[in-house]
Amino acid sequence: MPRKRIAAAVVVLLAIVAIIVVWRSRHATRAVQYETAAVTRGSVARTVTASGTVNPVTVVQVGTYVSGVIQEVYCDYNTKVVKGQLCAAIDPRPYKSALDQDQANLDSGRAQLEKDQTSLEYAQITYRRNLDLGRQGLVPQDTVDSSKSVADQAQAQVELDRTVVEQRQAALSSAQVNLDYTRIVSPVDGTVVSRSVTTGQTVAASFQTPTLFLIATDLTKMQVDANVSESDIGAAKTGSSASFSVEAYPSRSFLGTVTQVRQAPQTVQNVVTYDVVVSVANAELLLKPGMTATVHIVSEERKDALRVPDTALRYVPGGAVAATREGGGRSSEIASEEAEGGPIRVWTLRNGRPEPVMVTVGLEGDTYAELVDASLTPGDLVIVSEKGPAAAAPSRPRMLRF
Repeated sequence: MPRKRIAAAVVVLLAIVAIIVVWRSRHATRAVQYETAAVTRGSVARTVTASGTVNPVTVVQVGTYVSGVIQEVYCDYNTKVVKGQLCAAIDPRPYKSALDQDQANLDSGRAQLEKDQTSLEYAQITYRRNLDLGRQGLVPQDTVDSSKSVADQAQAQVELDRTVVEQRQAALSSAQVNLDYTRIVSPVDGTVVSRSVTTGQTVAASFQTPTLFLIATDLTKMQVDANVSESDIGAAKTGSSASFSVEAYPSRSFLGTVTQVRQAPQTVQNVVTYDVVVSVANAELLLKPGMTATVHIVSEERKDALRVPDTALRYVPGGAVAATREGGGRSSEIASEEAEGGPIRVWTLRNGRPEPVMVTVGLEGDTYAELVDASLTPGDLVIVSEKGPAAAAPSRPRMLRF
């Protein structure tokens, strides 16, 4: 019996010790861990982000003026073509037949003209003869007038025949043009990026010209058509530098230049955007037409600037925020020193403790902020965040400096 009591007492004692250990471990003060970043010199840039599409600078649509059956296709995707090269042929037989018919009509008109010219010469000779005889009183005046009328009619018929010949010549030329259009040739030097026709297919050009090929003139020069929202279009200027990435090469950034900010708005679901053209060299032919690009257009930049990560500007030690909650004056001092347009307090790590340093911020970019007046030098460490019991306190709001 005493042994059972002793065992029970030991169990109760161990349980009490375990509860005390757990309670102390939960309420023990953990050391605050600070994350720091170095003050550096480099570029500070503010950018505008937009999405866009990679396109060739110039794409020529090659269509057909005449209808018919595709007899042969000579160009395919990625075919390099030169100006005047045959890319496809439409069955020429209907147009050759029309050409032969118009040629026959022209020959007939010319023959009729020659016949009527002969009749005109005879009518003019007759008229001159009767005119002489009439002056001599050997024939009546009616005969003279009648021969003159016949000569005039013959002259008019010759003029009519000449007009008919010109019309038939024009019809023949038109038939020749249609026959020539059965040969689909490249109008420029370039590369075929799209083919929309196959052998045996019937193309109809009655209502609109069908597009058979798309030819890019130079794939080593590309452009990105970026859709910039109306709220950011003011920051996009011609000549600004830009960079973009595509999903095919996620770890690579392509550099370009803004060459055009188009004035025409594009409205989709009440969202207004403007087309900003970014030109880029594509000597390695890595960029393909139609790729989706994420574009960053530099609106303002400072080079070789003393800079700190922008997270350092928003960091406030947890103890400072705790003082605010307790009604202390330290936080109010920070607020007064960081009035709009004034210096900002950043925190450096010295001897394991945060110490404030007042700095004046110039341009605040997407990642870094420029320091225009500070006692910091490259290599100094500034605190950007902390881990510990006080780290749950909110950081101060970001203040943009221009």
